[in-house]
Amino acid sequence: MATAHDDEELSRLAALHGVATSYSPSPDRTVAVSAEAVTAALAALGVDAGTPGAVRTALAERERELRERLLPPTLVHWSGDPEGPAALAGLPAGTRLRIETEQGEQREGAEGVPPGLPADLPTGVHRMTATAPDGHTGQAHLIVAPDRLPTPEGRSYGLLVQLYSLLSRRSWGMGDLGDLAELAGWAGRAAGAGFVQVNPLHAAVPGAPTDPSPYRPSSRRFPDPVHLRIEEVPEYAYADPDRTGPLLERAERLRAAVLDKGALIDRDAVWELKRETLELVLRVPLGPGRQAAYDAFRAQQGQALEDHATWYALAERHGSDWHRWPAGLRDPRSAETARARTELADRVAFHSRLAWLTDGQLRAAQRAAREAGMPVGIVHDLAVGVHPGGADAWAQQDHFAAGMSVGAPPDAFNARGQDWGLPPWRPDRLAASGHAPYRNLLRALFRYAGALRIDHVMGLFRLWWVPEGSPPTEGTYVRYDADAMLALLALEASRAGAVVIGEDLGTVEPGVREALQRRGVLGTSVLWFERDWEGDGRPLPPDRWRADCLATATTHDLPPTAARLTGEHVDLRDRLGLLARPAAEEQAEATADTAEWLALLGSLGLLDSPAAGPPGSDEEAEVQGVHRYLLRTPARLVGVWLPDGIGDRRPQNLPGTWDQYPNWRLPIADAQGRPVTLEELTGSPRLGALLDVMREAGPSGG
Repeated sequence: MATAHDDEELSRLAALHGVATSYSPSPDRTVAVSAEAVTAALAALGVDAGTPGAVRTALAERERELRERLLPPTLVHWSGDPEGPAALAGLPAGTRLRIETEQGEQREGAEGVPPGLPADLPTGVHRMTATAPDGHTGQAHLIVAPDRLPTPEGRSYGLLVQLYSLLSRRSWGMGDLGDLAELAGWAGRAAGAGFVQVNPLHAAVPGAPTDPSPYRPSSRRFPDPVHLRIEEVPEYAYADPDRTGPLLERAERLRAAVLDKGALIDRDAVWELKRETLELVLRVPLGPGRQAAYDAFRAQQGQALEDHATWYALAERHGSDWHRWPAGLRDPRSAETARARTELADRVAFHSRLAWLTDGQLRAAQRAAREAGMPVGIVHDLAVGVHPGGADAWAQQDHFAAGMSVGAPPDAFNARGQDWGLPPWRPDRLAASGHAPYRNLLRALFRYAGALRIDHVMGLFRLWWVPEGSPPTEGTYVRYDADAMLALLALEASRAGAVVIGEDLGTVEPGVREALQRRGVLGTSVLWFERDWEGDGRPLPPDRWRADCLATATTHDLPPTAARLTGEHVDLRDRLGLLARPAAEEQAEATADTAEWLALLGSLGLLDSPAAGPPGSDEEAEVQGVHRYLLRTPARLVGVWLPDGIGDRRPQNLPGTWDQYPNWRLPIADAQGRPVTLEELTGSPRLGALLDVMREAGPSGG
């Protein structure tokens, strides 16, 4: 039987490993976490806390480890901080520091009590060795980072779009990277936009059907070749036209099915067709210059690319969940995997080439954006995690917490909590490696990103771990080294000259937004949620919005603005049985909420001709008024949801649904639900009028 003393020891042990024993869903309420959840989280960190005796043993070991070590596994030094890492203050007098910099230099620490860092230490991830007078040594990764991330110069607006939904008359059934480059070139030159933000373009888990959500990828490190514009692969021009011709005809039929016949976007059909075509295209030998570029890419990406391509080759033979592969192949470093890699060399080479080709078109899209005058360019989206059966989870399995899934605790919006089905990184293994998987992920994404949006940016500080087989209510928070995560973000973003936007919507731990702002990470503010929650609850006046944010009217998980103005978002949820209250009550509340916002817009003179009827009576003018309001705020970046420009009613994703709604499979459509091509979008008078509003506002937002 557990005693109060046992509970105290378990709490101490949990705290020493960053595992929470309680959490606060609101400032006035604290919820205790179950001992079972704490024990499970500790087990996933390699700590046995299954019995009182095991807890005492683990506690003694952890306290001894912390007491005896000279340095923690990772240290952070912000270049603007004159004090240096706090951990150095605890070193014994006479300790010597030696630093091997990322650039290959050997530097000696400054003598003193405590010893200090050398002057003018370059930014980077260095190796530090501390040697105490008694000969005891310790090593640490030392992250030296710029004090702040880059921030946008001046102010700009941009377009937000789910790339798959943006079909042109050249795409093969879903939007592709050629479409992205075209949109960026037009938006920058003709519409004065400063950026285009897209959904995550990470590599998906193959299958039939493939999970259409871009937020549960196989790999975040490498992009998905389904987004390739096939005709822009240089070798395509030299492939056998007798064989590529029929494939191109199939592509035209796929495109027509979506644009002309109302079919949903079929990612699997698109990929099957592109894969068949690429099998032919990749038989064409690379020219000397292209071969040299490919070889350089392979050398730069190294083992990570080899592992990625090997997983996809093995998945073709054994299925897309590595847990179900033959035992020897579940280990990326086993002899069996090495033999399989040799046997499947052609398929490994195929998937390596695809990664290179996709990387090249992603970088071309960013070049197109910058050449069109965009100060930021393409804003890419970093999903919060990866599929447990996918390539990253296989290749980096030592860094993932086995038997755990990321989610969210119960809150006012979801009493059951959430389980996102994504394995979390182990903070201890990250720290021991100098956060190498995270660092390499950022470096890969910043190759082609003008800015990076980080989904659920609060995950840099802590994540809600849900034990396998348990409901989300039976989870607990596990803390990460946020200082190290932010330092690496600042380091890699600064090297790339890129901006970072954190998705910080919903419940946010106290101090997180302040820490992000201090380091230059922009937040996310959505109009309908910006109210004076600490006061009268009324809409927040524009001058009280924060400046360091991306301000938008909606997101991919929320109703389009037209649907909110007309109340059609409530009708949709009612049809799908998703309402918790009678439809009349929900509709009345939604109408009152919208009317309150429109009244504020009218009082500020932001509606050209305030409608006499209910919200939505003059929908186009109201959509423009909403965006005039966003421009009245001091937000550095203002985003326009591209479907809002033509009155699209349908959300791209409806949380809480799976097969009841076609999430992630809808093309951009007009107010009547008719799919609209990229070419039609750029010629739309309605979109043009909205973008005129954005242009005329000028950098001051006046």
